[in-house]
Amino acid sequence: NVSGMNPASMMQAGTPGPGISPQGQSGIATEGMAMPTPQPAYEPAGEQEDSGKEASERSLSAFLEQTNIADKLDEDLLYKIGQEVWEGYDNDMKSRKQWEDNIDLWTKLAVQVKEDKMYPWPNASNVKFPLLATAAMQFNARAYPVLVPSDGRVVHVDVIGKDVDGQKKARADRVSAYMDYQLLKQMKDWDEQMDKLLLILPIIGTCFKKTYFDSVKKCPCSKLIMPKDLVVDYWARCLYDAERITERISMPKRVLTERMNAGIFLDIDLPEPTHNGTASRPNVQGTTVSQDDKTTPYLILEQHTFYDLDEDGYDEPYIITIEEKSKKVLRIVARFEEDTIYTDENGDLIKIEPIEYYTKYSFIPNPDGGFYDVGFGLLLGPLNESVNTLVNQLIDAGTLSNLQGG
Repeated sequence: NVSGMNPASMMQAGTPGPGISPQGQSGIATEGMAMPTPQPAYEPAGEQEDSGKEASERSLSAFLEQTNIADKLDEDLLYKIGQEVWEGYDNDMKSRKQWEDNIDLWTKLAVQVKEDKMYPWPNASNVKFPLLATAAMQFNARAYPVLVPSDGRVVHVDVIGKDVDGQKKARADRVSAYMDYQLLKQMKDWDEQMDKLLLILPIIGTCFKKTYFDSVKKCPCSKLIMPKDLVVDYWARCLYDAERITERISMPKRVLTERMNAGIFLDIDLPEPTHNGTASRPNVQGTTVSQDDKTTPYLILEQHTFYDLDEDGYDEPYIITIEEKSKKVLRIVARFEEDTIYTDENGDLIKIEPIEYYTKYSFIPNPDGGFYDVGFGLLLGPLNESVNTLVNQLIDAGTLSNLQGG
């Protein structure tokens, strides 16, 4: 499924998504897991005998039903949670600092940024050979028609098992046609974002999609997340095993106010946003940073993490949203559903399976075992710089020869 979407989550049209909808959930299929049969995590009041267990399970039930769990928490706990979220985000940022610095170098090579040269003399030859850009465009030109064919058949659903009367095949065709409609018609910019992803991916080596149901638009969404905007510890084994996934979201004050008015975010005072330190994308082309004004966006950190809110000794999966500058919590919402809570035959909790919203696209697996994969930026970057040097040396040598002087 090239869209990075789970068919079950897309077909459940009543399921909301994170950051926009009240519940912050999306349907994730759990069939085929080698786990005991899921048992309800709670029962109606008055039907349980163990009071301690009843209290714990009622708290999970309450978390699932709340638009914003932070509404029920005291200020001291919210302050502690905000600090821990920011510290985890900061640690993950430090673990991948060298990789972030390399992204800026690779991007400069890809877009052929010309910086002022003073060696061997001022205004010396400064040709940038498009080796990296050409390689990325060739990959995009080959991959895009395969993943997004001209006939509009993007999604192909497999038939598993015997299909004597063809009912499975007919159902698979209907699901494929409906999901094609969702991707290419309901999502106005899905194909454009896939085109962009397939150009960024070969340069950087890693890109992400975020899939969720938008309760405002009443349709599933699949949004491109730039590599630097999804912060994961560099040594995480894979996306689904990461203890923290933090998305950096640039949010205008108007949108933030709308979410506060709707009760999605806590209505709290925040410092005025500034551009200083909030830009997550490299300014490789020398553009001027806008002056701070009323349109200056906030930097919001949406962290998909684990936290023990019911104090039972087990960290449950939540989405915690904070404002980066003040570290104040804006929203906490459950990252699980009732049918992703696994219990044993006695009703004791085994695990809670988190709902995953992100899909990782990889170019070449990183040989050092790191989370972020390898692209043409790492493989062809040094060669591209060598070609640039050789071409400029030939031009400078020709210039000196033609001048016949010192």
